[in-house]
Amino acid sequence: MAGSIFSSFSELPRRALSAAVIAPPALAAVWLGGYALLALVLLISVLMGVEWARLVGYRGHPWLVRALAFAAPQPVIALLIGGWPIALLHLLLLTGALFALVGALDRDGSKRSGLWYAVGLPVLGLPLLCLIWLRAQEPQGAETVLWLVALVIATDIGAYFSGRLIGGPKLLPSVSPKKTWAGLLGGMTAAAGIGALAATLAFLGEGRAPVAAVAALSAVLAVVAQAGDLAESAVKRHFDVKDSGTLIPGHGGLFDRLDGFLLTLPALALLISLTGMNVLQWR
Repeated sequence: MAGSIFSSFSELPRRALSAAVIAPPALAAVWLGGYALLALVLLISVLMGVEWARLVGYRGHPWLVRALAFAAPQPVIALLIGGWPIALLHLLLLTGALFALVGALDRDGSKRSGLWYAVGLPVLGLPLLCLIWLRAQEPQGAETVLWLVALVIATDIGAYFSGRLIGGPKLLPSVSPKKTWAGLLGGMTAAAGIGALAATLAFLGEGRAPVAAVAALSAVLAVVAQAGDLAESAVKRHFDVKDSGTLIPGHGGLFDRLDGFLLTLPALALLISLTGMNVLQWR
């Protein structure tokens, strides 16, 4: 029994070491904002562009891999130059251009297609644009992004331990055989705890904090994060790929590590834009 428990966590030391190396500079860039955050976003966009092109079957077409890697940071640059309308238009036009670039390829029924290739641009571009927008929301833009990062990490950790210690019915075995309902509930609980802590710290010394509201929202975002994880797993299963890449020991590629942000960043940005108020200002 003890042996099976230890074997369930055999990959944990390598995952923890990778996180310990990667997390500090990434969190520092978020906190500092400005050029530090821009450099981080541009680097991530290029690396994820390479990963996506290889993931969806273009590993043997290096010029197409380079094309997507070159296109990936362009919407961010357009945002800096012309603002949101230009950035979104650039994202749309670039996606169409990438589709046209390879749309005539692979009409023999193979899984590789120009559509899969082109859709990678909004898949990674929109969350990164939302990250920049969320960080720019003042006051507490940095705190909001760090709260989101913390709750996604807590979701991952809570789901990892709950799923392996409790087990039980599978969440969506056809897509991700290891994920369980117990893991989802454990991730939601951990995320809610992070939300309660973030609300308490944000309103420290200012009277009653919206602990319950932010905790509940954090639990909902944990479900959104897991949906992003499952969506990435579905893509990998479609293309018979185990990991999106090999960049991060214990985690695979950047998509494997950042899949929880693919939907949570746009979801949170949409919520704040609709309410007109930073979540950590709710009362």
